Amino acid sequence: MGSPSPDENNDAPLSRTEYTLRAEVAGGLGPQSVLDSSTNPPAVSVLHYDFVSWLGDDIVASFPCSIVTEALAKAIADEGLTGAQIDEVIVTKNPQFEHFFPDIAALLPEWKWLRPTGQPHDSDFWQDEQGILIVSDRALNLLRKFSLENCRIGTYGDSAFA
Repeated sequence: MGSPSPDENNDAPLSRTEYTLRAEVAGGLGPQSVLDSSTNPPAVSVLHYDFVSWLGDDIVASFPCSIVTEALAKAIADEGLTGAQIDEVIVTKNPQFEHFFPDIAALLPEWKWLRPTGQPHDSDFWQDEQGILIVSDRALNLLRKFSLENCRIGTYGDSAFA
């Protein structure tokens, strides 16, 4: 008898690499945001993102939330990635952003709220207890088709990025 083929060995855990995403912070939570800060990370029920700058990435963040361009949100849905609820976000531009960087402010695309709802180590998107966005290989491969120039990407579990 030989050793079982990989298909027959159902007891072996599947090894998968996951990644931490620390997106560009291009603004902050605006005054219309509704959050429950009795939990950690805070539970946000209404997200208002106020841009103070933007370097062009398709994903930006402000603890504990991430937003993505409408084009990226559509790609996530079309790809069937798990653990990502796409929701509405209130987006405003800080008056100083519009005053000092009017050309960039004018280029700001439409945005959607990326709500990580997945189960740890099982879904394409999930959030750890510190509020850090974690993604699968499959999700990262899609995200890399968009602009992530200012997003720090690390291997989940690597203490340098955890």
